[in-house]
Amino acid sequence: MAITTVLVFAASLQNEFVDWDDLMNFTTNPYFRGLGWTHLRWMWTTFLLGHYVPVTWMTLGLDYLFWGMNPAGYHLTNVLLHSANAAVFYLVARRLLGGATSAGMKGDLPALQLSAAFAALLFAVHPLRVESVAWVTERRDVLSGLFYLLAILAYLRDSETTAHVGMRHRVWYWVSLGCFILALLSKAIAVTLPIVLVVLDVYPLRRLGSEAGGWWGPAARRRWAEKIPFVFGSALVVPVALVAARSAANLLPIAEVGIFDRLGISLYGLAFYVRKTVVPLGLSPFYELGAPILPLSVPYVVGGLLVAVITGLAVRVRRRRPAVGAVWLVYAVTLLPVSGMLQNGPQISADRYSYLPSLSLAVFAGASALVCWRASDGRHRGRSLAFFMTGVGVLVVTFLAFLTWKQVGVWRDSERLWSHALAVAPSSVAHDHMGYVRRLQGRWAEANEHYRRASAMRPDAVDILVHWGAALVQQGRLGEAITLYREALRITPHSAVAHYNWGNALLGAGELEEAIAHYREAVRLEPGGAEAYSNWGRALALQGRREEAIAKYRETLQIKPLSVPHYNWGNALFVAGELEEAIAHYREAARLDPTAAEAYNNWGRALAQQGKWVEAVAKYREALRIRPDYPLASANLDYALLQVENARGR
Repeated sequence: MAITTVLVFAASLQNEFVDWDDLMNFTTNPYFRGLGWTHLRWMWTTFLLGHYVPVTWMTLGLDYLFWGMNPAGYHLTNVLLHSANAAVFYLVARRLLGGATSAGMKGDLPALQLSAAFAALLFAVHPLRVESVAWVTERRDVLSGLFYLLAILAYLRDSETTAHVGMRHRVWYWVSLGCFILALLSKAIAVTLPIVLVVLDVYPLRRLGSEAGGWWGPAARRRWAEKIPFVFGSALVVPVALVAARSAANLLPIAEVGIFDRLGISLYGLAFYVRKTVVPLGLSPFYELGAPILPLSVPYVVGGLLVAVITGLAVRVRRRRPAVGAVWLVYAVTLLPVSGMLQNGPQISADRYSYLPSLSLAVFAGASALVCWRASDGRHRGRSLAFFMTGVGVLVVTFLAFLTWKQVGVWRDSERLWSHALAVAPSSVAHDHMGYVRRLQGRWAEANEHYRRASAMRPDAVDILVHWGAALVQQGRLGEAITLYREALRITPHSAVAHYNWGNALLGAGELEEAIAHYREAVRLEPGGAEAYSNWGRALALQGRREEAIAKYRETLQIKPLSVPHYNWGNALFVAGELEEAIAHYREAARLDPTAAEAYNNWGRALAQQGKWVEAVAKYREALRIRPDYPLASANLDYALLQVENARGR
């Protein structure tokens, strides 16, 4: 299972960090880069982008120690974790299928193994897994998934112990609880595990319910009691997860999305992931939640009808086919944290949300295969039928693996990702991100058109107006940019980001006093806005107010260890002739941002001023390695090399 999964996802090692949270999480984030005390403190206290995932951050910090900022290493870890999940899920599926069949594991071992393998591969190589594996930001999915599956496997092992073993000696129970805690600290979506364990106790373990002496007999009470630590863990994490989501303004309020709307979104989601599991075509990194929400429109009504039909079927066959109800209940429960009942962000669904819910669907597919296998044994020419069924299973898995391989390529880089998104599911978010891609490429007409379309789709989206304004500033269209910032502040008067970007526009135009006024307002609205303090300091430095500028840089670094304020602080010291202190700040700027070519160039200039030409040459070369088309560094390098040659000639 693991090797097959590695081969299917191996192409993701060529993928880059993409403009879909990767930039904020990794390329501009110095906090996760290592496992020192300051890094660990940040990892265990941060709610960055609305998530509390300290264990996930620790694995990413470990990646940095091995790989630096090479994305291939981070992708490799994701692939290995997902491959481990495939192997663990095979063991889980084999135990579940063995417990659900009357023949047990011994009588139908080959069929049981093949059916469990089919379930594991359906889960592992399905195209819906690509978002969780090929996107570095979603390390939290594969890591929490591993601990989630290990917790279930350990619980199943514990269920095989005798009822007379005391709690202290039930090693597998405590392993299960420990893995569950690690899963919660990797991603809060694991909170559903206690309910899943109760369902497993009912079926297939049959440790709760009428066949186990009722729901409240002595044995049943022990089963309920052993869930208390799991429930307690979930109860501790849920408030933290909600606070994290609120800190990023991800949770939409009831006033904006009503109860009836949320119910419609939830029913749509329940049907959506079943449909995409069966027909995994047209997958996108973003499925936009349309506005206004119309719960009685066709997509919502069809989703509700499908959910009603499946639920009715599960209830109808609950005695003869309890597996149907168990699978459907686990699927619905594991999807609940990311359903519309807790609407989180502007998306109506997301491929990554299917990672845990798909486990129950895969087990159901494996159970269906097992039923067919066992039925073929008693038929005429049953062996031929068994071979035929195996061939069909291989074809299904191969087809899914091919689709997954293609989908992995979609995540190669930002341009491919958002081009694909616009082709299959056009949205304001996709246009906004594609505008940023074109902006980096200097293709201004296309960038403006994407921002225009994004804004037309969501006229009240302040973030789109701000991004468009920043692009216009780069084009020298200051007046148009300010018009957009003014509109953003009309929509959201307390938008710190609009004031910050307006200040940037004025700073670039040399209107320093007005820029400072907007930076002042930005930090008043958002005291933790380190970037606003940094640029405020730069504006002061341009006014010749060196000491005030340094004070702002110092305030910036107290909030967040950014590269830019160190670079600007170094520049202020360089102008003042304090070269050693300037070099110390350039060194720190380069450490925080290894791609900061300007820091290396000015570091070289400071060394040159000291007559250290050989060392200056090394810094200029480093700047050109980062940015080969850097004319200032190239000219500085030529001059430094000439000085080195002259020194040797003398």
